[in-house]
Amino acid sequence: MSRSFISILCFTLIVVQAGLVPQTNDEHKARILDLPISQQQHFTDLSQDNKIEHNSEYDHEAFLGVDDAKTFDKLSPIESKKRLEILVDKIDKDHDGYVTKVELKDWIKLIQTRYITEDVNRQWHQINNDTDEFITWQEYDNATYYALYDSHPDDEKTTEHYLRLQKKDRRRFNKADLNLDGKLNKEEFADFTHPENAPRMKELVITETIEDIDKNGDGLLSIEEYIGDMWNSEKGLEEPEWIKNERENYKKYRDLNHDQYMDREEIEKWLMPSDYDHVEAESSHLIREVDANKDNQLSKNEILNKYEIFVGSQVTDWGDALQHEEF
Repeated sequence: MSRSFISILCFTLIVVQAGLVPQTNDEHKARILDLPISQQQHFTDLSQDNKIEHNSEYDHEAFLGVDDAKTFDKLSPIESKKRLEILVDKIDKDHDGYVTKVELKDWIKLIQTRYITEDVNRQWHQINNDTDEFITWQEYDNATYYALYDSHPDDEKTTEHYLRLQKKDRRRFNKADLNLDGKLNKEEFADFTHPENAPRMKELVITETIEDIDKNGDGLLSIEEYIGDMWNSEKGLEEPEWIKNERENYKKYRDLNHDQYMDREEIEKWLMPSDYDHVEAESSHLIREVDANKDNQLSKNEILNKYEIFVGSQVTDWGDALQHEEF
């Protein structure tokens, strides 16, 4: 499977009890960087049978955004179509009755931007206790790593883990602090929480990725370190076909000088490919799947006839009304 279809590396935080702790996940961490269009993988082993399948949830999140995709999943087919029809009118900016590829790309970009903005706003309000225009390191540290200052800390291994994360976050905080005043305004905070969207944070993102995957600390990524970031071989399971394909991808497309390692330049080309556009790929995919008369644009009827590609179609109960003005 080509990992170009994997969605982006996105550095996020999750709320836990009264504060925030950095999210950890034993599953494969997508590494290709771009604005997020979905938290899902576009093609994955949905049935756990070592066969790669198309994941429609990727398209739902790219088209609707994560939260609204979940809302649509709870609606009946009739209600989903009604809301989708309203949405199509919003996407069709020139109101000619057709959604062009440009209009579809513009919409997906809007969803991307909305995701970033909402996530930054959410974290900003959770951390900025004094409601001023800045977040200091102390505010962030207290909100995120409060457990380290508990009188009854977790076990030593967990404490060491969070101390390492704290050190990395402090380095990223300092890098995001563009004017070096020791605090982050909202734009700087956006670069801190979503460095994949900030060109000036590129080198740090590469460094963080190497530190995450490079187990022997030589600054290079061997094929086993590369595969180990995607697949836990310690479980004793046979490698699925897509992992075998990734081994070939490493040899052909990652290790460009064929020295059996990925150096920093090769890692940058992997993380930040200049020849791949997720929005272009997703809009092309949607048109290819839905455009019945092959005129390279989508009528409202074509979209509604294939509504399940754009929104969830399983009804279990009724969702709340969508809050976003797009709907």
